[in-house]
Amino acid sequence: MSKALSKAAVILAAGMGTRMKSATPKVLHKIAGLPILGHVIAGAKGAGATKIVVVTSPDGQAVRDYAGTLGAEAVIQDQQLGTGHAAQCARDALKDFAGVVAVTYGDMPLLTSKTFEASYAAQATAGMAIVAFEAKDPSAYGRVILDRDGMLDRIVEFKDANPTERAVTLCNAGLLAADGKSFFRWAANLKNDNAQKEYYLTDIPLLARADRVACAVARTEEEEVMGVNSRVELATAEAAMQRRLRHRALVAGVGMTAPETVYLCADTILEADVQIEPFVVFGTGVTVRGGAQIKAFSHLEGAEVGKGALIGPYARLRPGAEIEEEVHIGNFVEVKKSRIEKGAKANHLSYIGDARVGAGANIGAGTITCNYDGFDKHHTDIGAGAFIGSNTALVAPVKVGDGAITGAGSTITKDVEAGALAVERADQKQLSGWAERFRAAKKAAKAKRGAK
Repeated sequence: MSKALSKAAVILAAGMGTRMKSATPKVLHKIAGLPILGHVIAGAKGAGATKIVVVTSPDGQAVRDYAGTLGAEAVIQDQQLGTGHAAQCARDALKDFAGVVAVTYGDMPLLTSKTFEASYAAQATAGMAIVAFEAKDPSAYGRVILDRDGMLDRIVEFKDANPTERAVTLCNAGLLAADGKSFFRWAANLKNDNAQKEYYLTDIPLLARADRVACAVARTEEEEVMGVNSRVELATAEAAMQRRLRHRALVAGVGMTAPETVYLCADTILEADVQIEPFVVFGTGVTVRGGAQIKAFSHLEGAEVGKGALIGPYARLRPGAEIEEEVHIGNFVEVKKSRIEKGAKANHLSYIGDARVGAGANIGAGTITCNYDGFDKHHTDIGAGAFIGSNTALVAPVKVGDGAITGAGSTITKDVEAGALAVERADQKQLSGWAERFRAAKKAAKAKRGAK
């Protein structure tokens, strides 16, 4: 049994992206909460690529920094001399690599490991492979012309194609796989005898043929290889990704009453039997365990929700929110960097930040943890079974013991011992008949003004 070849990927991300009209590099714009480049790198890794090289422009430091966080190596294309030249810039980074290299573009967020795998598999059958798709509207895509054996004969750019070639709907997807050492040898021999004076990646198969290396054609879906070059295409890709993520969640047993209104991130984890109502937004870093319900118009980011918990409607979970089993977080409640332990409830109009809320505790409407003094954040600790009365302000750092109660409208600045009642409230005064005298005086004054 032959040993599987090592796999690498070269991702071209040196384009200027001027049509995005943004200071942010094109490949760092986000789709489902993840930069476009992150999606492409994830696809390559998922297909088994152990070495990934990202080709960037000289001023693409942000792209290089991001690629580094994902374990990819970044190189610089000093001059914009075409896609073939860009790929060649990865040569030194892969000089010691022995295996198959896939070369693709960094602006295709919908590209999956399945398509990378198809390119690697097709390469193994012929020595080289490209990926192609059937276009609904071929437009200006490069046409893929096959020979009688179904192998690649040539790639013809639209502007160079004759009427017969333009009628072909099989188009170049922009992903190529070849033996690494052979690829860089061919790339070094590319010519720029064209109107743009650029070195084209699409000329590589012709050089391979001269070495008697055939080029297989792997197929993929058109949506997978959609490139993003403008804000319009960014929005189109986002919509496509959301459809994909929703479908994946539904297949995995997540319930959604109106899937088209739910927005997910690439890293959202939803277990089976999670129920999601309409107009819920998941930011990055969210995990929801089985049986939890996320009610309408809630926003979650950087949060974990335990089994059987009830969130919303109109709730906001911010980064660091840890919601344990059977917890209720109700309408217009915000939780940030806090652990809400099993069975606790905060059902109405409250802010819980930098806190622990013990198991079974009840947070009354209008409760606020006053965690910030203008310089530092401070912790509030609420014990198990505690009852926090409505409109209580807990001035951190402060601790409310297990089973303690705070009276409604209190401002708690000192620790409350377990089982105690803490009330901070001025004595109520009552002036009998005052309301009737007040109304009479107001009516008289109004009548006097009207008589003038």
